Amino acid sequence: MVKILLVEDNEMNRDMLTRRLEKRGYEVVSATDGLAGVEAAVTTKPDLVLMDMSLPVIDGWEATKRIKRNPNTAAIPVIALTAHAMAGDRERAIEAGCDDYDTKPIELLGLLDKIARLTGG
Repeated sequence: MVKILLVEDNEMNRDMLTRRLEKRGYEVVSATDGLAGVEAAVTTKPDLVLMDMSLPVIDGWEATKRIKRNPNTAAIPVIALTAHAMAGDRERAIEAGCDDYDTKPIELLGLLDKIARLTGG
């Protein structure tokens, strides 16, 4: 079973996406801020991280950089989830180490395609 770490501070978004992913057979673990997300990436060893970029404690940009700098978590694919849809935001996410980028509100089928491509499933 593919394990996804969902780092999202908005409870409604986290619950909705968790339910949708679990219905499709994914195991979902979650964290509610960037620092907890970095720690959860180390301790839970997910197959993929869905990272909100606007998070408390440390933001998703910094959390992704820390995950990618750690040799134990560097290979975990990260998809940025963000309401930042301005020109250059995708490039900024990729520069931070994200493997892909998706904007909110989430279009679930497109996100599922990205998850499958990055996890080989």
